[in-house]
Amino acid sequence: MARIHPSSIITGEYKRIMVYSHDTFGLGNIRRMLAICKYLLKSIPNLSILLISGSPMLQSFRLPIGLDYIKLPCLNRGQSGKMAVKYLNADIESILQLRSELILAAAKNYQPDLILVDKKPSGIQGELNSTIDYLKVNLPATKFVLLLRDILDTPEKTIQEWQREGYQQIVELVYDRVLVVGMPEIFDLCQQYQFSQEIVSKIRFCGYIRKESGLKNRRTIRQELGIQPEEKLVLVTPGGGEDGYNLINNYLTGLAQQNKLFSTKKIRSLIFCGSQMPHQQQQKIYQEAAKYPHVTVLEFTDDLMSYVNTADTVICMCGYNTITEVLQEGKRALVVPRIKPGREQLIRAQSMAKVGLIKMIHPEQLNPDLLIETLFSSFDRVNNSTSVTNLDFSGLTQVADYLAMLLFKSFYINQDEAVTLKSA
Repeated sequence: MARIHPSSIITGEYKRIMVYSHDTFGLGNIRRMLAICKYLLKSIPNLSILLISGSPMLQSFRLPIGLDYIKLPCLNRGQSGKMAVKYLNADIESILQLRSELILAAAKNYQPDLILVDKKPSGIQGELNSTIDYLKVNLPATKFVLLLRDILDTPEKTIQEWQREGYQQIVELVYDRVLVVGMPEIFDLCQQYQFSQEIVSKIRFCGYIRKESGLKNRRTIRQELGIQPEEKLVLVTPGGGEDGYNLINNYLTGLAQQNKLFSTKKIRSLIFCGSQMPHQQQQKIYQEAAKYPHVTVLEFTDDLMSYVNTADTVICMCGYNTITEVLQEGKRALVVPRIKPGREQLIRAQSMAKVGLIKMIHPEQLNPDLLIETLFSSFDRVNNSTSVTNLDFSGLTQVADYLAMLLFKSFYINQDEAVTLKSA
């Protein structure tokens, strides 16, 4: 059967999607959801998207026509895992109530045809419940889709959370589809998290998300950084940076100990602190890096793909966005995963290291000597291109297909269901 892409739909019917992204730690969720929103607008005609998010960095991203957002008051999960108000001098209960009322007001006025929810079926501490109840009663045609990344956390912790929050029942009763942007060959969350058969029947594995190419090419970035043709570039990025100081500090300490070797091997370093790194920690990094002319430090970029493409080796954590961006460009990756407050990154790193995609250092074993030794050995290692090639990066296309099927169900029925999609 021929596959019909959403962009082939010709209709004068306008559709509205509301996207919920809770964002309490780092930039991973909002970057992933923005990538999905941008692709949906490119591939599905007559679409409007309203993004609801608590990310403190929303204003830093370029937004396409058709996408706008409502900014919720920020919450912070921190390394302890306990939810707290990030900026306002207010208690968590009142801010959660405010967030809930803002989301409900948006749904009442925007009247979405479909709501796409990131990770938490009822939102943070149930802040989506009133919106779900309103839409089910007043707009029963509204479709509900839950988006899950490849790995949520350890099976034990995830199973307990889903039981405690009643997520199993919510997904069974409310959601039409559960889309997983990952591969069961890397991590089969249906089996690992013991989902009910009814939930499994709603799950579709979509593959990893392939990001758009960067805004600048490799040659331009190298010229801007003053990198000579014979020099190699190491990119160090801890994502949002809130807990990234230890990784960067270990790298700079190792660089100081092996400075002559870095010069001999003609290695340049580019370090992104991350927009959420505490100011004092950023200043320490800038001061230390200033000692070395072959090290450049920047705070943040909304065009990380350009720098990933330019780098020869990337030292990073193992957040979903960063590691998929590194792997889609076929770069050598030296990964030090986060293990607090959740172990999602550790599981991802272990799974990918097992099949030869990356080199991993456990954060409890991290020290400057090991980091630099592993880095130098990576320059002599040939990339496992076969493993990278076997990764499915069709996540954006697959997500768009499934959402289009829900938005334009009659179109697909009229086409004798000529769309072939991956099933779970």
